[in-house]
Amino acid sequence: MIIEAAINGSVGKAQNPNVPISPEEIAADAIACLDAGAAIIHNHVDTFGPDAVAAERYLRGWRPVLAARPEALIYPTVNPGPGGEIGYDHQVPLAESGLLRIAIVDPGSVNLGGRGPDGIPTGGFVYRNSYDAIAHAFGICREHALGPSIAIYEPGWLRTTLAWWDAGRLPQGAMIKLYFSTERGLIGAPFGLPPTAAALDAYLEILGDRPLPWAVSVVGGDVVAADVARLALERGGHLHLGVEFYGGQRQPTNVELVTEAVALCKAVGRPVASSPEAAELLDLPRR
Repeated sequence: MIIEAAINGSVGKAQNPNVPISPEEIAADAIACLDAGAAIIHNHVDTFGPDAVAAERYLRGWRPVLAARPEALIYPTVNPGPGGEIGYDHQVPLAESGLLRIAIVDPGSVNLGGRGPDGIPTGGFVYRNSYDAIAHAFGICREHALGPSIAIYEPGWLRTTLAWWDAGRLPQGAMIKLYFSTERGLIGAPFGLPPTAAALDAYLEILGDRPLPWAVSVVGGDVVAADVARLALERGGHLHLGVEFYGGQRQPTNVELVTEAVALCKAVGRPVASSPEAAELLDLPRR
């Protein structure tokens, strides 16, 4: 069973003082999460900008991790451009560094925002990935031998991904992450499907018998405390968790969240995968 730890995201120290932000904090937290049972680490950086600049900021946090744990799997988020457009090309220099084996691909678009005093969702931000942008992201995966880590915010994102699979064009090493949203969502307003058994059933019906590895995550909640986590483990799924999406009443560390996931896996009878085992389970391409 693969545990992926998403260790920071847009969370600030005011929300959770335990969130790692600097490259040094990211490196220390990533190593601690790997030691606790995580097989994959996902992180954001505090400096975006040109692709080479963003890539070097990632590498400052990753080099100590890979020096200490050479088999570790760690990958970035997208790199927003000056106009807010979503970019994937920073993953090219990351792949060329030899430290990247997994790439992010977000195969769709979604409204993300908060709520007004009346409870109505507000805001003008659309997280947008056109079909052309998705094709470009998958092209980077194929060209640079990267396994795509595919976030599913909405059911249509999964159907787009499966169109690539059915056409025989989905890059090797793909993993699907089903993002269930609480009413709180990412920044205040919900999206997609709630973390319920019926919602999981709906996603698995869409997935059908395609042999793609999949994981569950709860945005704005606590995936380990949600019923959907145990149901996923019982059905052969994996777990995506961490401070990035946590929305409970605590201010946990990433290690605490990973440790709780390991305990749930043991209770269900699913052994936890190491990074090398996860690479085999996902069939990540080799250079």
